[in-house]
Amino acid sequence: MTTTPTRHTGHSLAAGVLTGILALYITLVALGNITDFGTNQQFVRHVLAMDTTFKDDDLMWRAVTSTALQDTAYVLIIAWETAAALVLIWGTWLWARRDADRARRWSTYGLLMLLLLFGAGFIAIGGEWFSMWQSKTWNGLDAATRIFLLSGVALIVNQLPWAGRRDAS
Repeated sequence: MTTTPTRHTGHSLAAGVLTGILALYITLVALGNITDFGTNQQFVRHVLAMDTTFKDDDLMWRAVTSTALQDTAYVLIIAWETAAALVLIWGTWLWARRDADRARRWSTYGLLMLLLLFGAGFIAIGGEWFSMWQSKTWNGLDAATRIFLLSGVALIVNQLPWAGRRDAS
């Protein structure tokens, strides 16, 4: 099914710009993690090892000290970031082409990928399960929360009905 390009409304322009900002951000994050693998590798290792937390005996059983498992987790994070970047770049391209229905769908997929990574991955699992909040040196909760919130705002804007949509109320 082909769609006819539609005129940009304020809503579709805002959705496209927000999607583009997040596409740029996660692309730079993935590229940085690929080209400077060791920097955030250390971050992931320390968070999973829980070696800078309060070392509460009731929590330390959660620690993952195998460097092979730590590195596997890091590679999976980078793969997820890269996939999210590609999906969001495609969504941004579709917004620029004024293919609003497909742009909305693809942007939604990419934004949900970011919400899962930063919300479930970094805030819930890293922050709570691995007690990252206890670390003064290896705590990424502020950055994760910023991207989680920005992704949520972008998703809300993306999901708003707008004039000209076939299913707009």
